[in-house]
Amino acid sequence: MQVAILMIHVVIAITLVALILLQQGKGAEAGAAFGGGASQTVFGSRGSGGFLSKFTALLAALFFATSMALAYFATQASQAPEAGIPDSRLIEQQQGVPTLDDEAADMDNTAPVLEESGD
Repeated sequence: MQVAILMIHVVIAITLVALILLQQGKGAEAGAAFGGGASQTVFGSRGSGGFLSKFTALLAALFFATSMALAYFATQASQAPEAGIPDSRLIEQQQGVPTLDDEAADMDNTAPVLEESGD
């Protein structure tokens, strides 16, 4: 679930950047008064400002929602003891490897000794 939300979050972020770069600034309206407004007739007489602004606001809200969801998953993962990389002492205890915290009497020092043949 977290990976799916992360992928959606990245797509929204890229689309949001592209939409913001497509929008015209406030100073571009003055140029349209002198004959440069013919390119805005594709989106109607008001231009693309209304459509792009509303779509940008929608994507910003979705970006905020996915950010909050990812933050929630991150806090849940950090609270779970089994999440992430386990402690090295836990791994050694599960495998039966003696640690420095073990008593000397608890360690098994009866490993077989290999004899070397001197032929």
